[in-house]
Amino acid sequence: MSNNIIFISGASRGIGNSLAKYFAEKNYTVIGTSRNDFESKNLIPIKLDITSRDDIKNCYKMLKEKNMLPDILVNNAGITSDQLFLRMKDDEWDEVISTNLTGVFNLTKVFIKNMIKDKYGRIINISSISGLMGNPGQVNYSASKSALNGFTKSLAKEIGSRNITVNNVAPGFIETDMTSYIDDKAKEDIIGTIPLRRFGRVEDVSELVYFLSSDKASYITGQTISVDGGLLMY
Repeated sequence: MSNNIIFISGASRGIGNSLAKYFAEKNYTVIGTSRNDFESKNLIPIKLDITSRDDIKNCYKMLKEKNMLPDILVNNAGITSDQLFLRMKDDEWDEVISTNLTGVFNLTKVFIKNMIKDKYGRIINISSISGLMGNPGQVNYSASKSALNGFTKSLAKEIGSRNITVNNVAPGFIETDMTSYIDDKAKEDIIGTIPLRRFGRVEDVSELVYFLSSDKASYITGQTISVDGGLLMY
């Protein structure tokens, strides 16, 4: 059973911060991280570079000593460094892959051990619609998010017998600071391609993540679920 402790990477703003608020309102103990110092009344803030395995090991040790190891892990932290492929620099590729993909590996590798011991856990990766349909200028970002789909399916098959589910949430265009740079004309054009004719709310993602983390979703694993207003349909 859940101990009501959730760990959310990239929780200082955007979808991650919305998740923190949502789970805090449901009386969860929320541990949230960011690469930079930050404060939030909705969570226990930890400055953490998820590309640093030493940082993560120290974080794990600290949480274990406080008896606060999570049974819900939300891998939300991610960055963009958009550039046309022919102009993309090596570090623009390396930094995005290191954070968005290897960072997920680093966190999951550490926290999964306690879930296996307890024979209970929920791992939810925040991917992107860009990882499913691609996006010009985002070869690095799309590749990193697409890789999470395979990561999710493979890990789900490995640890399902331990009562641990692994799922992937792929948001489309959500009203956050990440989409605030889109000008009105471009936003209009995008909305014209979305059947529900609007950008999503952060709550749309939070509600799905909350469901997947609950016992009501105990028979759902290895799935990638889009929250995109119907932008991509198979």
